[in-house]
Amino acid sequence: MQPLIRRLKSTAEPSDEVIRALSELPFTLKSYEPGQDIIRDGDRPGHCAALVEGWLCRFKLLPGGGRQIIAFHVAGDMPDLQSLHLGVMDHSLAAVTPCTVAMIPHEALRDQTARLPDLAAVLWRETMIDAALFRGWVTAMGRRSAYGRTAHLFCELHLRQRAVGLAESRHSPMPLRQTDLADAMGLTSVHITRTLGALRRAGLITLQNRTLTIHDWDGLCAAAEFDPSYLHLGEAAG
Repeated sequence: MQPLIRRLKSTAEPSDEVIRALSELPFTLKSYEPGQDIIRDGDRPGHCAALVEGWLCRFKLLPGGGRQIIAFHVAGDMPDLQSLHLGVMDHSLAAVTPCTVAMIPHEALRDQTARLPDLAAVLWRETMIDAALFRGWVTAMGRRSAYGRTAHLFCELHLRQRAVGLAESRHSPMPLRQTDLADAMGLTSVHITRTLGALRRAGLITLQNRTLTIHDWDGLCAAAEFDPSYLHLGEAAG
């Protein structure tokens, strides 16, 4: 549970009792390969998935086969917390990289949150932040250019990783394929290639060897019109 606890500490100040309750939750570790589904649209899961290591994506698959990625998740995230109260999944989760996931039974989570209201409040806060990320993505998709929305995604993923100790000041893991970026940004792979080239030529970023290097943070934020307040990360967003 340490990645999850580290994530919660990045956005709140959980009490020792809450941390102890999280540490005592039962779980089963499962490993997944890139592209493997963890939960599918329409499933009725009996557990919540806490990402221990690796990257996941949340997505909707259209009848014609088109995929729209609606979130990326890194270690410490619990991307399907809503399944604790919503019986049927309305989207899917899949591994982007080799990953390890802790499956926490719903029954155990319900028992602990009923016993400890502070834990319920911390997890409820996480669902609110999750909704804030969705609002950020919807705004970027609807009102920013391809250049701006790609810059915005890189700003967000960099800060989220820094907040949980997965990134350095100007370097962060970025194992996404261009098809992943295209499906997240609502663009073609060709358009993503051009956009990445434009960001590179502007001296803002380099994306190489599964690593994002940010050469000009202020410039990247300006290109993205990035305001990190929606991440609710405190000092990590500074």
